[in-house]
Amino acid sequence: MVTTRIPARATAVVMAFATLGLTGLLAAAPALAANSVTVEAAKPSAVGIDYTCESAAGVASIDAMVGDPNADRPAATGSQTTVTCDGSPHTATIALTPMAGETPLTSGTPVQVRVALVDQSETVVSGTAKLLTLD
Repeated sequence: MVTTRIPARATAVVMAFATLGLTGLLAAAPALAANSVTVEAAKPSAVGIDYTCESAAGVASIDAMVGDPNADRPAATGSQTTVTCDGSPHTATIALTPMAGETPLTSGTPVQVRVALVDQSETVVSGTAKLLTLD
């Protein structure tokens, strides 16, 4: 049997990098968990959501898309730039604007609703999709 010895210095370097990586993950976990958005209800003209975000997340707006679950594009979209990011739960209602050339949304229609907290560069900070029937 062959025995290989790992020098103490190499072991110390590996442990230092592992500790740094774990510290970074533990510090980032609360920030990642604190940014969330959920769909509560949808009507042909608006989407009601609940959201939470931290000020460090850089959220600039909440964007919504609504349409047939099997369509390749939304039937209506909306955006709200008044966003409060303080780590507390908030609610918002996002007005929807029909997309040109799309069939208008009507009550009783099954749809997919996608909402997202986005930053200044339109990068999604947190998002979700939900299938429901319009009120």
